[in-house]
Amino acid sequence: MRRSQFASVIVAAVAALGLSSAPAVAQPFDFGSLGTGSGSNDGGDPTPIAPLPPLTVTPVLEGLSHPWDVVEAPDGAILTGQRSGGLTVRRPDGSVGAVAADMSDLFANGETGLMGIALAHDFASSRTLYICQGSNAGGLDVRVVKWTVDAGWTQLTRGDTVIDGLPITASGRHGGCRILVSGDGSLFIGTGDAALPTVPQDINSLGGKVLHVQPDGSPGAGNPDPTSAVYTFGHRHVQGLALQPGTGRLYGIEQGTNVDDEVNLLVPGSNYGYRPDRIPGIYDESVPMTDPVRVPGAVEAIWRTGSPTLATASGTFVTGPQWGDWDGALVIGGLKSRQLIFLRLAPDGQSVVARADGLVGEVGRIRSVTQASDGSLLITTDNSTGDRVLRVTPQ
Repeated sequence: MRRSQFASVIVAAVAALGLSSAPAVAQPFDFGSLGTGSGSNDGGDPTPIAPLPPLTVTPVLEGLSHPWDVVEAPDGAILTGQRSGGLTVRRPDGSVGAVAADMSDLFANGETGLMGIALAHDFASSRTLYICQGSNAGGLDVRVVKWTVDAGWTQLTRGDTVIDGLPITASGRHGGCRILVSGDGSLFIGTGDAALPTVPQDINSLGGKVLHVQPDGSPGAGNPDPTSAVYTFGHRHVQGLALQPGTGRLYGIEQGTNVDDEVNLLVPGSNYGYRPDRIPGIYDESVPMTDPVRVPGAVEAIWRTGSPTLATASGTFVTGPQWGDWDGALVIGGLKSRQLIFLRLAPDGQSVVARADGLVGEVGRIRSVTQASDGSLLITTDNSTGDRVLRVTPQ
């Protein structure tokens, strides 16, 4: 499908997926105008909001190296994987141990390795989960592989490859891969552009995209091109995906260059405007993260950091009365900024009306954030050595 054809099928794709039909172009929010605990709604009067509740941190798993993601199973088991290989679990009985898995094809270098983990929609009955990894099987790529785990959380058995061919180079740069399983069991996958100049705007490449596939790897229902896994394009490095409860709105959390980490409201077929090929053959990161001049119709972020960037690495929505006025907020993990970033979205999901920061400098670099079943957060740190999975509970 030609790039120009994507826009003509957006409405149909939104309806098929049951996602929000919010306009594709959202106006960016001025990062500098947001103070902790208050904000404004589309330029109107300030929106009163209580401060973020105090946060308590409890260790769950320790002695790790670069744990990239963490998931909680229906039985209460908590599973994480280290970027250079090795899966660790805290079982429902509290015991901690390794989970054996044949990852002899794992390619781990730079930013690439064992990355996103997600449980299948029917995990309670199927014991199926998905892992995104760099692979050196027959050449370098990034791929999502299906696994099953035994009832005792001791062994993963490898199944089919769901999707492969996500680009990567030997440096491993921009090889990130986040997986979100939707309510119908299909997978959304955020990818990096492998630091290759033409990849973000090339709809025939799987890099610099958000992909949407069925568990067997076929294109997801409602994709703009029914023969393609590509859902949105024009991205630099999608590090987080978050589905807003009650609205079906899907958000991507993207790392910027020297400026503008972004939160994007994802609308199928849309181009988010990253085009680093201004100098032929050179990955030119001096270009804007969203460039409406060189990419007509590029969708603006609903929130961006400006300068300096925070190295946004993940995102989830928190729910529950224990979060007070921040119930329903989007929470982002900051690597460089070493913090949790809480963003209260406007009712239409098109802007940010308040921001609060938590755990600033307390636990180091925060790679991943996941909401647990009790409403707390599970986070992973990324400090090279002595990394941990931590439970964050509001008081």
